[in-house]
Amino acid sequence: MKLRSNLSNLGYLPRWIIISIDFIVLMLSFFFTFLIFKGTGLDYISTPYSLVFIGSFFGTNLFFFWLFRTYSGIIRHSSNIDALKLLFSQISVLIVFLIYNFLHEIFFQQKAFLNTALFINIVLSFCGLFLYRMVVKQTFELYFSEKSSEKLMRTVVYGTDANAISVANALKFETPSRFKIVGFVDKNSQNASKRMLDLPILVQRKKLPALMRSVGAESVILADKGLSKEEQIIIVEQCLEYNYKVFTVPLISDWENQKEISQKVKTIQIEDLLERKPIVLDNKGISKQLKDKVILISGAAGSIGSEIARQVLLFNPKKIIILDQAETPLHHLKLETESIETNAKIRTVVGDIRNMEAMDEIFKLYRPQVVFHAAAYKHVPLMEENPSQAIFTNIKGTKNLADLSCLYKVKKFVMVSTDKAVNPSNVMGASKRIAEKYVQSLQLKDISEKGSAATKFITTRFGNVLGSNGSVVPLFTKQIAEGGPLTITHKDIIRYFMTIPEACQLVLEAGAMGNGGEIYIFDMGKPVKIIDLANKMIKLAGFIPEKDIKIEIVGLRPGEKLYEELLNDTSKTIPTHHAKIMIAEEIQEEFEGLHTDIDELINIANLFANDAIVAKMKKIVPEFKSMNSSYEILDQKEITQ
Repeated sequence: MKLRSNLSNLGYLPRWIIISIDFIVLMLSFFFTFLIFKGTGLDYISTPYSLVFIGSFFGTNLFFFWLFRTYSGIIRHSSNIDALKLLFSQISVLIVFLIYNFLHEIFFQQKAFLNTALFINIVLSFCGLFLYRMVVKQTFELYFSEKSSEKLMRTVVYGTDANAISVANALKFETPSRFKIVGFVDKNSQNASKRMLDLPILVQRKKLPALMRSVGAESVILADKGLSKEEQIIIVEQCLEYNYKVFTVPLISDWENQKEISQKVKTIQIEDLLERKPIVLDNKGISKQLKDKVILISGAAGSIGSEIARQVLLFNPKKIIILDQAETPLHHLKLETESIETNAKIRTVVGDIRNMEAMDEIFKLYRPQVVFHAAAYKHVPLMEENPSQAIFTNIKGTKNLADLSCLYKVKKFVMVSTDKAVNPSNVMGASKRIAEKYVQSLQLKDISEKGSAATKFITTRFGNVLGSNGSVVPLFTKQIAEGGPLTITHKDIIRYFMTIPEACQLVLEAGAMGNGGEIYIFDMGKPVKIIDLANKMIKLAGFIPEKDIKIEIVGLRPGEKLYEELLNDTSKTIPTHHAKIMIAEEIQEEFEGLHTDIDELINIANLFANDAIVAKMKKIVPEFKSMNSSYEILDQKEITQ
């Protein structure tokens, strides 16, 4: 065991030792060739200057070892390249001495040695040099790996293309090892009797878990470039059902090295299981909107705002102002954006959108041409308890930025809204709906007064974002890490989900196509049952739901719906040129009456009278009906009146 430990910790042999071993192999090859021909009654060497010939023979070999650097590779990682180097060095020696023998015969009328003997000598030398390298390589692989194969995870690689072979090769030499590859899975049923990397090709004639069970595999690595999103989801769900682990690797066309490949093999994430097709953007339209422009992003330290900032930087703006009142996250974003190679000037501003005077100074100093407004309070239970704060940030803050955008002639104002603004059942959703109404009314006011609007106000509305700050996925991840339980408000609750990059891509696209006054809604794909999401996340983490980690139903929170909508009951949608973006036809409010109502609402919020605040919100948004909330009594009063 001590010998095994010492050898396994040995990095590589010094070059002089490799050259010494190679030289010994050359001497043995020469000696055996000499004996073979002596046994047949033939002389290998015909010249009387045999010592000169032998010296020059070994010297020439050493010269070509140096020229082709045959000693530079690590023996236990020998590959086809090392074999080629040895082959070229020995062929070069053969050519040199054949030429020498030809010239010797011309000048001295006799050959210096037998050409056949030289050829056999070269063949034996090459075989010996290559064979001992393979012996060392196999010895390390079989006996001196850092971890014994019993401790490694038995894994099949799904795929038989070049991508799958690259992944398997990389994992074979990974240090420390994680996987023991036991075979490749071929979905096309064409290679049943063949092998790759000396591993069997397993033909998938039934469900993958059954095939994995037959070879004792514990996990699968999805490395097939030809797998569609739908096929991948089916495989993952089948494997999770039987508690098999699933790993994925990005489809990269140009692998740089084996270490990078092995590092890219990751446990499949919940985002990978969204049944969604890739989003195709109108990059020309977005570039026209953003290139060489001054861009202001409010709420830039948040999950949506920070991703908008990253994506905007790709379109080469002249200047980008990242604005937020959260100091630490904003500082982190500042450090991140400073590391990005860009010609854009990046300005980081700590400020509160509720402060009109502070915002006015920012607009006066930077003169933004495009505003992305992502700043908002978004947590439903918190806003239900603190409605005045929802008014100050979501309504007054939006009003401040929108009014200043008109005053300083901002070209486009893109507001990030939520599906909770549709038929709102809580204070947060209602506050966002009022903000939507206000920016729409500004557009209507400009058109009615001037015939056209200097500032185009555009609203984007979408559902929950996977991985955003405070969302359900990070919460479940934290609860799984703590050993559970996972808390769910209701067993039947469903939500629409979108990844952060997807949401921000569509925000940029909608901003580019908007002519003002529109509310854009996004195709959120299929709704997801939260209890199913919890079960999948537990299985992806390698646990068994209800056995290793419990799921606990805690009851609906104040203001929470079982399901969210993207359209009001009276609304219709208009398609756009982008398949994932539609325009919601909402009834637009006259500016004067809405403006008066909002001013009154802000004044009531300053008194912190919760019931009065919510009652006023219900007058501005008639479809606002509270659910699972103390404010439900206000709806009952309205009915009796």
